[in-house]
Amino acid sequence: MYLISPNSAESGDHQIISIPAQLNSTVKCTENKGCSGTPIAITITNECHGACNNEPFHFDLSQKAFALLATPGQGTALLKLGRVDIFGICRVHCLYPYTPIVFKIDNGSNKDYLAFAIEFENGDGDLAAVDLIVSKNNQVLPMKRLFGATFATGFTPDTSVGPYSVRLTSVESRNTVVATNVLPAAWKPGQIYRSTVNF
Repeated sequence: MYLISPNSAESGDHQIISIPAQLNSTVKCTENKGCSGTPIAITITNECHGACNNEPFHFDLSQKAFALLATPGQGTALLKLGRVDIFGICRVHCLYPYTPIVFKIDNGSNKDYLAFAIEFENGDGDLAAVDLIVSKNNQVLPMKRLFGATFATGFTPDTSVGPYSVRLTSVESRNTVVATNVLPAAWKPGQIYRSTVNF
């Protein structure tokens, strides 16, 4: 992983301290001769609680994303730095055309507990509410955010048998979509289930 540190003097009201869910943002670096100054879009999926690497906040990028900050031919030189200051942090809408929302079941899920990560939400990219709906009786189980875009809930005997639908409500637009029966009765930890919906 490569680190980029937001420069607090330049980022102003775009400074990101808390990252509640999967968000798309643009970042750029300009302070190094290898930097292109062209913004790149990144997806922020999680936060490090407290200070990480003795900094109040930073972004860890893949090698490919880090190299995209560079001017053509300077990717390797920029990668060797390992860390650069970034400017112009700006939140943008998520764009996943023709891609349905997917649910990745956490490996720790079991008959009493279900957690999953939600990926590829169009639009806001941040979720205000996630509800699990028991298909056999339409009972609604509000889910709690564990971290990033991972949500969890517990089961009781009358809610422990699927299939399950998932209702998602976005933060900014308050739009709602329902992935009907997206989790089968025989769901398994570690599996990925694709819906047919998106915002």
